Amino acid sequence: MNAYKAIFRIQFTNSLQYRAAALAGLGTQFVWGFMYVLAFRAFYASNPAAFPMTFEQTVSYIWIQQAFLALYALWAYDYGIFDSIESGQISYELARPLNLYNRWFTQAVSNRMARALLRCAPILLVAFVLPAPFRLVLPADAVQLGIFFVSLLLATGVTAGIVMLVYVSAFSTLNAGGTRMVLSSAGEFLAGGYIPVPFFPEGLRRVVELSPFGAMQNTPLLIYSGYLTDSALVQALALQVFWLAALVLAGRLLMKRALGRVIVQGG
Repeated sequence: MNAYKAIFRIQFTNSLQYRAAALAGLGTQFVWGFMYVLAFRAFYASNPAAFPMTFEQTVSYIWIQQAFLALYALWAYDYGIFDSIESGQISYELARPLNLYNRWFTQAVSNRMARALLRCAPILLVAFVLPAPFRLVLPADAVQLGIFFVSLLLATGVTAGIVMLVYVSAFSTLNAGGTRMVLSSAGEFLAGGYIPVPFFPEGLRRVVELSPFGAMQNTPLLIYSGYLTDSALVQALALQVFWLAALVLAGRLLMKRALGRVIVQGG
């Protein structure tokens, strides 16, 4: 356990050094955030009652999404892992007295938390001081805020679990680029990255809510905005715990199977 704590700390510290990349990302996220808010504002102006969420809830959803984007972005990978698999450098990883799945999972979570820490504060600061109705508002009470942070951590774990499956799949392909592209596009949509899941057609919405994609950014964002309450909130948290456990278990089994077939050529 101490070894993984050290890996987390080192990876976290290293990721904090990329401040220039964080500043560049901040500009992009501000632009996307304002664009989404203004686009939804135009739709709500026509008929606010036609939407499943209030405009205030949707605005909160968008700004929290942008602030913590690094935690659950499916397009954020550690390309060094893919390189090590394709080049054969993975042999050095296997020589270390550490569980490879645990090491990569720890790295994935650490990298995401460090990137989110660099970007979230400026976005939240600006979002809170914007004029109504475009500003971010706090949850109704401290309990809701606390549950949001718990859900956010679970969502990060679920995202890392899905990303780990992509890493494992790289052992069976010549190039994992296709898998990354498909998962990034489809996964971001199904997770509510483009439009909130409550806006989906009824049938698709129910399927997505029960899937691992619904346990990613969708859940904490809907909790913060106040859309998920009571039994629906409890069910959503339970699904997050279930998918985190299921993805980690599946990833471990598939990793063990993949490593049993690894052949590194060279000399």
